Amino acid sequence: MRFLVTGVAGFIGSQISKALLEEGHEVLGLDNLNAYYDVAFKQERLHQLERLKGFEFRKLDISDHDRLLALPERDSIDRVIHLAAQAGVRYSLENPFAYAASNMTGHLAVLEFCRRAAKAPLLVYASSSSVYGDDAVAPFNEDANVDRPVSLYAATKRADELMSQAYAKLYDIQQIGVRFFTVYGPWGRPDMAYWSFTDRILRGETIRVFNGGKMKRDFTYIDDAIAGLKAIATGEPHFVEGERAHKLYNIGHNQPVELMDFIHTIEAATGKKARIALEPMQPGDVTETCADISRMQADYGYDPKVSLEEGIGKFVDWFSHQRVASSSVWRAH
Repeated sequence: MRFLVTGVAGFIGSQISKALLEEGHEVLGLDNLNAYYDVAFKQERLHQLERLKGFEFRKLDISDHDRLLALPERDSIDRVIHLAAQAGVRYSLENPFAYAASNMTGHLAVLEFCRRAAKAPLLVYASSSSVYGDDAVAPFNEDANVDRPVSLYAATKRADELMSQAYAKLYDIQQIGVRFFTVYGPWGRPDMAYWSFTDRILRGETIRVFNGGKMKRDFTYIDDAIAGLKAIATGEPHFVEGERAHKLYNIGHNQPVELMDFIHTIEAATGKKARIALEPMQPGDVTETCADISRMQADYGYDPKVSLEEGIGKFVDWFSHQRVASSSVWRAH
């Protein structure tokens, strides 16, 4: 099949593209290469994809809907994997309009791209575990009430889900939204806690731990996340006859970890003790995430296999080599 992947230079975008290309599919990748974190790192991900047969890249901001809709390949795309977004909960407190442009206008542009294609492709798009806020009861089920977001980032992701539901009803565009739960691993995002904690622990610098460390996260190793996403993107959708062609899935590990245990895991992998500064809860954060993955298991046989200890060990090993090979790439912002 021929896939359009937005956010192709990002963490999940680059890895799902690699997995598809290695199976013989074609990928047209889009990315605006913004400077939210080191652009050289995104370019290195792209260089890896450019070595694979069937890959083509276009530098394009999806919020520029005129350019997106004018893509000459529009009618030849079989499936769209829409991952481009402005990420990060805390950054949304400082730059709210970046989230409106990328996450909402950009998502609407992708919906219009699919609508205007000669044959609307299946659209698989990234939502987030952030939509569950602090009201959902763990483990979080896809049918939980998610109408009380605690951050602008979460609000934009919930808005994407609602827009997709509307387009599924109005134009019969088949869509699947994926709520990712804290995806981590090699080639990940430098703004994520596991990256910055590892960086600072290795440097002997203090790490900031919010809410006194009284938080839990459902960490999902990148290989498990990609296995689930690829199953959705390449498989046949499981829509209920007579209902709108839109469905939501959690992709997580279903094993939430206490934040302090998470830090101890990094300490064990690095062989160094963390220097910790306990701080209050940050605006927009939630105390716990935990994915109910029963829907993914039933429809796609999803079976996350990588434990936190194994996954953090793989990341620390990669990180240690990467920081020596290219200091401009690995440094967290």
